[in-house]
Amino acid sequence: MWKRQDQPAGGQPASSNPSNPPMPYEPPHPPTASPISERAPQPEPEPRRNSVAHIGKSVRIKGELTGSEDLYIDGQVEGVVQLKDYYLTVGPSGKVQANVNAKKVMIHGSVRGNICASDSVTIGKTGSLIGDLIVAGVVIEDGAYFKGSIDIQKAADSDKSGGNKKANAPAQAQPQLAAVGGNRP
Repeated sequence: MWKRQDQPAGGQPASSNPSNPPMPYEPPHPPTASPISERAPQPEPEPRRNSVAHIGKSVRIKGELTGSEDLYIDGQVEGVVQLKDYYLTVGPSGKVQANVNAKKVMIHGSVRGNICASDSVTIGKTGSLIGDLIVAGVVIEDGAYFKGSIDIQKAADSDKSGGNKKANAPAQAQPQLAAVGGNRP
């Protein structure tokens, strides 16, 4: 075990030649003083989509709320929420009384106002929404509360190319919308 000191790192016995003394042990790759400055410059990374602004339970906002990042609301917001290309999540303690424009909306608290989402709206089992939706897709979980109307954007685009086959569909769908909306003629 201790005899390894007699042999250099190469594994061959040390020579007795004084002109070639054994070398002291050095780590294989010693750290440099500034490794970052020696590297080639790399392009700036894109902004992280994972950054989320958070409105806590004790925060209350009145007015227009705009942003360029995803937003999580657990407090109270009253007015207008503009997050055109970003996600809005209303937490279980969140209370929003606002018209919302976002890419995707997830509701676990309560929202009172109209929502326009370019992607989808999800109302969780603890969520409630009173207002109209203009959206590409909707998910309403069991136990969620929804009162309003839904305008599916993608279905409207396919109706235009559908021809006369779709002409009778609005008359059949009207009673269902009246039952969901409550105030429709």
